[in-house]
Amino acid sequence: MPRAESAHAEAHTASGKRDLILRAATTVFARHGFFSAQVADVAREAGVAAGTVYLYFRSKDDLLVSIFERNMKDARTEARAALEGLASPVERLRALARLHLDRLGRDRDLAVVFQVELRQSTKFMERLSTTHLREYLGLMRDTIADAQADGAFRKDVNPTIAAKVLFGALDEMATNWILSKRRYSLVGEADGVLESLLNGLATKTTKDTKENTR
Repeated sequence: MPRAESAHAEAHTASGKRDLILRAATTVFARHGFFSAQVADVAREAGVAAGTVYLYFRSKDDLLVSIFERNMKDARTEARAALEGLASPVERLRALARLHLDRLGRDRDLAVVFQVELRQSTKFMERLSTTHLREYLGLMRDTIADAQADGAFRKDVNPTIAAKVLFGALDEMATNWILSKRRYSLVGEADGVLESLLNGLATKTTKDTKENTR
């Protein structure tokens, strides 16, 4: 095999092995708790030697951080793709809300790690909130600001605060979904959350228009 092809195959294998370990770590952390879990548990779940895990991750902490960073990166990529072609800021905001809950609703283990395990350490939250989460909230903030510029939303509301309110409401829905003994569609909660926010953000003209179209 030519050297270039060999290097490409090796990189592909390494990427696949890293993804396998991250998937295993998500499962182990969700079902056993981050602080109770050991790297050996992750290796066993992934079907690799414990030493192999350390080839890709420095520590158990690094695994947790990597789960967050990888999924936040994927979430931003999905969000940007979903927003393309949507001219209406309100519809863009609706798409963001649905994507947020759909992503967590598709993977219960991932939801548990995000909603429970990551929040047990102030160190993790301080580190992660200053980078990836800020960028993710920025997508919501910019969409709200666009709606204000279009006259659809009140301009006396701080878009950063409104974005945090929306994120907080979606976040609470995800936590309730994890804790609930009922099984229901998490993404189905998105419209209700968004409508509650829109009723407070909409201008009087927008509200009147909605009322007249019912």
